Formats: sequence, structure tokens, C-alpha cells
Amino acid sequence: MKILLTGGAGYIGSHTAWAAVDSGINVVILDNLSTGILENCPPQAAFYEGDVGNAALLDRLMSENKFDAVLHFAGSIVVPESVADPLTYYRNNVTNSLTLIDACVRHDIPKFIFSSTAAVYGIPEQGTVYEDTVTCPINPYGNSKLMVENILRDVSASCGLQTGTLRYFNVAGADPQGRTGQSSPKATHLIKVAVQYLLGKQDHISLFGEDYPTPDGTCIRDYIHVSDLATAHLAVLEALRKNPENLTLNCGIGRAFSVREVLETVAKVANRPLSIVSAPARPGDHPLWSQMRTGFGR
Repeated sequence: MKILLTGGAGYIGSHTAWAAVDSGINVVILDNLSTGILENCPPQAAFYEGDVGNAALLDRLMSENKFDAVLHFAGSIVVPESVADPLTYYRNNVTNSLTLIDACVRHDIPKFIFSSTAAVYGIPEQGTVYEDTVTCPINPYGNSKLMVENILRDVSASCGLQTGTLRYFNVAGADPQGRTGQSSPKATHLIKVAVQYLLGKQDHISLFGEDYPTPDGTCIRDYIHVSDLATAHLAVLEALRKNPENLTLNCGIGRAFSVREVLETVAKVANRPLSIVSAPARPGDHPLWSQMRTGFGR
């Protein structure tokens, strides 16, 4: 099997690339290195530096390689940034994805796996969300991802492109073998920021919002380990090979931990106190997100 993996030098993309190589899959990576790190890619994978919005480059890659599937990770992912600069998010996440999907259709690539987000649910009426929970995003990031989901649904209905959509909750951790990790210098993920503080790369940790309707006032998040998420992508790819139906799946663990609980655990493991500074809630967040987690089996 040969797959094209866009954004494969990024956090989740590089972990999936390593998981695919470990499974004996032939991997080709396309990444513009705007946030990705080339050294995080497996050396066994062919690497092309470029943008998924470059139709000519996509045509060349797809003409030179017979891909069995495209796994699409490339895009912008920071909620507050999407509120401040929505045009960039719609351009990177929607326009570029449309160019990629169009190339897949023209080159008869049969399967497309899309990196989506739980932000498509917006403000759910209940804390636990299922795949059939109503989608109603409240920020440009979630909107942009849902737009691509809708494009894939319509394209699949018209031409038979088989799709797998994975809606991530909060991704954490790193490759147990140390081959890749969350290396982007501007990453905003909580555990990444806490580790940067411990390494002396920042002088404090900002705690965004302490008046949420939770036991300790901080947001409660459903975390999934990045290696488990990478494995999930390969499991979806295998499921699509065996079954003609499209898949849309939540990716979390169904349990949640507060921001304060996570920071207390980091301090305990490191055996040292953390410098935590209170800060306002971030733009694009909402109090009713504070306890959102995934549900299974419905």
C-alpha cells in the first residue's frame, strides 16, 4: 500500500507517518514546513516540500505515484488565531483542502482520511457528544473543518470517493521511542506548554479562565494520546479497505481531566512547583465547552 500524507512533518501527521512505516506502508509526505519539522519525519518516507494548495505539484505527485489513499493533516489548528484571522483559516483549511480533494478525484485515488475536530460540535446541550450530535461550530476553526466534512460528503455521493473523518478531542503525548513529538515552537497545547516551562523555555504558564462551571473552575478536557490517534488512522484505513461505507468517528477516551489537575500532575512528576499566572478565557472558547468529552457506542 502507498499513501500520501499531507502535513506529515507536523505533530499528529509525523506520528501517523511513523506508525504507517512501522506497519510496512509506503509513505509519501507533503508538507510546506510552515509549522512542521522535517527531522520528525521517518527517513523511510519520501518527502516533498510544498503546499496542498499547489494543484500543479499535486498533479505531479499523483501522476508519479499510484496512491491507495490520502491522509490529510495539513491545516491551521489554533482556535483563538482563527477568531483573529478567519481568512487565513478558510484559505488554509477549506480552499487548500478543496484543491487536494479535486486532485484526488481527477487521479482516481479511492480513499481519503480527514483530520477533523470536536470543535465542529460547537456548544452541545450535554457534556458528552456522539458522532450523531448536532454540529454547530462557534468559531472559524470549527467552521472550516465542518465545511471540508460537508465537501467530502457531497463529493463521495457524486463520485464514490470513500472517506474517513476523525474528529479529535485533545491530543497529547509523544512517540514512546522518541522519534517525534510536539516540536512546534508556538504550540499552545497545555502539556506542551507545561514541559516548556520545566525546560526553562518560558517563565510561566498561563491559566486561561478560572470561572468555568466545573469543580475547580478550570476547563475539563478529554485527552487522547497521539500514538493512539495515529493507530486510529491506520485502523480507519483498514476498515475502509474492508467495508465500502464512509466513517465519521470521534477520537477521545471518554474521560476528562481539568486543566488544574493536569498541571498538578505535571508538578508532582517533576517534583517542583509551577509558576501559574491567571489569564482571561481565550477568544473562541465557551464555558459550555468546559466539560465536553466523547461518547461511544450509539
